[in-house]
Amino acid sequence: MALLPWTPGSLFVMDVMLNTKQMKSMKPSNSQKTADRQTHLESQLAMQVVKHIRRLVEAGKLKPGDKLPPERELARKLKISRASLRSGIGYLAATGVLNVRHGVGAFIADDPPVFASSSFNLIGALHGFQPWQMFETRLILESQLAALAAGRSRKEHQLALAGEVEKLFASLDRPAEFLVHDMNFHRILAQASGNPVLAAIMETLTLAFYRERNKTVEHAKDMRDAAEMHKLILKAIRMRDAVKARTLMERHLTASMEAQSVEKHGRRKPSGR
Repeated sequence: MALLPWTPGSLFVMDVMLNTKQMKSMKPSNSQKTADRQTHLESQLAMQVVKHIRRLVEAGKLKPGDKLPPERELARKLKISRASLRSGIGYLAATGVLNVRHGVGAFIADDPPVFASSSFNLIGALHGFQPWQMFETRLILESQLAALAAGRSRKEHQLALAGEVEKLFASLDRPAEFLVHDMNFHRILAQASGNPVLAAIMETLTLAFYRERNKTVEHAKDMRDAAEMHKLILKAIRMRDAVKARTLMERHLTASMEAQSVEKHGRRKPSGR
């Protein structure tokens, strides 16, 4: 069975904990208690949807690309309102389990798996993740992913990587577009490693990195150098040279970290560690 992203309702648990703490300290009125109970009930109904879909996925009755039953039918089966059903579907869409196509329906995601990026971003904000820490994580993971891709990539992976390299050179004067193809190259490389768990972790990191880099990419200066490095990494992968692929990826990410520092501060400076 294909790996699907799944995370428990951590934000829902957090809401309940916060509500409980607030009720104890503020002695709410009867109307506030009623509103709290209603909110809690609606959350429970939404999580009922989540649990139902999870059971179907785990039983193999729903697979990537499958369409969910119509809203009316699913709401009737679960004995909940369509509003509660939509709330549960919204949660699953936010965590990457479902793709909702307006006017068509909700489908089990068949995209590369990703571990809830919204939760990752929240944790990063709470604990103050720094850009150099993100780069260090990528350096450790992606250097090994490049080595794995050299040994495990298939023809379709190599063709897809080549397509992104071509688009990198075609978008040297369009930084935002260049960044998209840069990220796509790294996503495909992670998939080419043959390890879906590592690929899912990298998918999450790539999304977080894209959001950060997108703020400064218009000031990028070394895009041709970056495109050339991607070309060399691909060449090493095609030659099945794991050592060279790893070394080139390390060199590329180190240069990328320096380039982003320049984009942010306008001059070359240490990574800040």
